[in-house]
Amino acid sequence: MKVINFDEFPSVINQYMMELRNVDIQNDRLRFRRNLERIGELMAYEISHTFKYKKMEVTTPLADMKCDVIADQVVLGTIFRAGVPFHQGFLNILDRSENAFVSAYRKYKEKESFDVFIEYIASPNLDGKTLILVDPMLATGASMELSYRALLTKGTPSRIHIASVIASQAAVDYVKEHFPADKTTLWVAAVDPEINDHSYIVPGLGDAGDLAYGGKD
Repeated sequence: MKVINFDEFPSVINQYMMELRNVDIQNDRLRFRRNLERIGELMAYEISHTFKYKKMEVTTPLADMKCDVIADQVVLGTIFRAGVPFHQGFLNILDRSENAFVSAYRKYKEKESFDVFIEYIASPNLDGKTLILVDPMLATGASMELSYRALLTKGTPSRIHIASVIASQAAVDYVKEHFPADKTTLWVAAVDPEINDHSYIVPGLGDAGDLAYGGKD
């Protein structure tokens, strides 16, 4: 499986990452959501280089010409709720894409022990399509895998892209083990070294859902 870590090639993404992590900036919810969205836009552009293209004839005011357009049937899939602004960034660029949504949540059995459950799924047929799964925080990889397994009930994609803002090294290893290596690429803005006892990425940025939309009971 190919892993693209944008942190290894410094760009404006690093500026947005600094603001997402910085406790003096991240509590501005509008800016936090927009930074997730902007990283999604930049990642969508980079992923577009991997698509297949076809020629389309168009008429300009002066002449006819042929243009390259995306041939892949793209489906953008996201996990509620932190994934929504990140997903929107992808959709801003890949605006002809179909969309899929999954609700995955942690149910704690004890303070530091939990199971992941899928509660909701809405997706088009995925057979032969390019599936881009986006979730800003890839902590353990379990939610991403369960979401993928749930989406497989809607068909088998020909190509899979997993996109995250921050992944733990443990999650990267998990994804490599549980996704088909021959057709999956993992795209991350940064890989952090560890997760803590509550399965939060360290240093990470905190709870992305709360920072984007406010706390929850």
